[in-house]
Amino acid sequence: MENFVVSARKYRPTLFDSVVGQGHITTTLKNAIKNNHLAQAFLFCGPRGVGKTTCARILAKTINCTSLTPDFEACGKCDSCTSFQNNASFNVYELDAASNNSVDDIRQVVDQVRYPPQHGQFKVYIIDEVHMLSTSAFNAFLKTLEEPPKYAIFILATTEKNKILPTILSRCQIFDFNRIQVKDISEHLSSIANKEKVVFEDEALRLIAMKADGGLRDALSMFDRMVTFSIGGSLTYKTVIENLHILDYEYFFKITDLLRDGKLAQTLLIFDEILRNGFDGHNFLVGLMEHLRNIMVCKDNATIQLLPVSDTIKVKYQEQANATSLSFILTALNIANKFDIEYRNSKNTRLHIELALMKMAHISQAVNLSQVLSDPEALKKK
Repeated sequence: MENFVVSARKYRPTLFDSVVGQGHITTTLKNAIKNNHLAQAFLFCGPRGVGKTTCARILAKTINCTSLTPDFEACGKCDSCTSFQNNASFNVYELDAASNNSVDDIRQVVDQVRYPPQHGQFKVYIIDEVHMLSTSAFNAFLKTLEEPPKYAIFILATTEKNKILPTILSRCQIFDFNRIQVKDISEHLSSIANKEKVVFEDEALRLIAMKADGGLRDALSMFDRMVTFSIGGSLTYKTVIENLHILDYEYFFKITDLLRDGKLAQTLLIFDEILRNGFDGHNFLVGLMEHLRNIMVCKDNATIQLLPVSDTIKVKYQEQANATSLSFILTALNIANKFDIEYRNSKNTRLHIELALMKMAHISQAVNLSQVLSDPEALKKK
C-alpha cells in the first residue's frame, strides 16, 4: 500500500514562479540573484502557512544551482539541485529554533560557518521560528550575523517579528509576507483538484479558502480532509459546510429579511434551530455581522468587488441590498458590534444574543417613529 502524502508536501512549490500570492517577494529575490545583489542575512516574517520556509528553501536551492534557467530559476537537474531535493545537500543547514534555542545550539552554527562549502558557491543557514531563540543565543549570534564570510547566507523565518531584538533586525534584509488572497488560494486548490481528478464545486473551494484566513497550508489541510470525506463523490458546498461546521449563508439571508420586516418570533425560532444544530451563538453573531457588512458593500457598485463570494451568491447579496435600507444595515451593525464586545461578560449568552435580535427587529419601527416626530405636520395628523 502506497503511503499517502498530504497536499501541503506533495505540491510544495519548488520554483519561485510556483509560490502562491507572494509575487513581491519572489520578484525581488530573483532580481537579487540576477544582479548579484544578494544580502548576507534575510528575515522572512509573516503569518503561518504563507510560504516563508518554502521561499527560504527555494532561495537556498537556486543560488547554488550550477545551470540556472533564463528566468533565473533552479534547473532541478544539476548535482546541487539533485542533492538538495534528496535532502542530502551539505550546503544547506536547517535549524528549528523552537526546540534548539540555547547558546550551545547557536554556537554549533557559528562553528560550522568557519568552513567553506566543499561544492557550490554558498552555505545557507535557515533558522525557522527564530523568535524562539533566547536573549543569550541572540547575543551570541550577533557578531557572526553582522560579519559573516562571503560564502555564508543566513535566512531567518518568524511569525512574530516583534519578539526579535532590534540589533538582529538591523542586520537583516526584511521581507514581509502577505496573507494570501481568497482568489489565489481558490485557484490553487482548483488546479490541485484537477490534478487529483477530484470533482468539485467552485463555491466549495472558495469557502475553504475563506476559512483558511490567508494561510495556504491550512487551506490544503482542509482540502485533504474534505476530499477524504467525499471519496467516490464530488466535493460540494454542502459537504464543506457540514464538515467544517460552518453556518450556511442561507440562514443569514433569511434572518436579515425577517429582522428588516420586524418578524421577531420567526427570527428567534431560526436562532433556536441554529443552536440545536450545535452551532455556537457567538459565531452566529460574528457571521451575522459579516453578512450585514457584505450587504452594505453591495449598496455601491464601486465596492462590490470587495465581496469574496461567487457571482451566483453575489447576485443574492445585491438583491437583498436593494431591498434593505442603509439606515437599517448601519444600525444593525452597530447593535451587533456592541453585543459582540459585551458577549464574554454575559452570564446568559443565549439571552444576550436574543436581546440583540430583538433590538434589530425593532429598527424599522424606530426609524419610522423618528421620521414622524421630525415632521410636525405628520405628527398632527397622527
